[in-house]
Amino acid sequence: MPPVPSDRHLLRARDVIDARYPEPLDIDALAAAAHCSRWHFVRSFHRAFGETPHQYLLTRRMERAAALLRTTDHSVGRICAEVGLSSVGSFTSSFKRLHGCTPTAYRAKHPPAAGLAPIPSCALMAWTRPRRADRATSEKTAPAPVASVAGDR
Repeated sequence: MPPVPSDRHLLRARDVIDARYPEPLDIDALAAAAHCSRWHFVRSFHRAFGETPHQYLLTRRMERAAALLRTTDHSVGRICAEVGLSSVGSFTSSFKRLHGCTPTAYRAKHPPAAGLAPIPSCALMAWTRPRRADRATSEKTAPAPVASVAGDR
């Protein structure tokens, strides 16, 4: 079996998405960050992370929108703009598809946590990240196989 090619170059593009998600990002710029062609980048990104670059960007934006809904009193329209989207209707549809409810209903289900113990934002983001059953697992993120002990005789 040939060795699995390294997808380290894709991490650069994923880091660009994570850092600049509110900005308009196009495939050509992300492919340039990964130092590969447009279509090779899209195929490789999907294989490595289980979703297309566009899906990853949209998920990142929806994660940030959910955090803003939980922690601010900004209007849904303002949050839509803050995460880099221009259509409130598309934002609401995408949010509902990922979280199962509209942004307004999500905010109502997650009242301000001012009186609760503070939770680090990294832990909160990991816990509230939408999970999809159809998302593929990369070899890099799959659990390591359990090694057997040879000296048990």
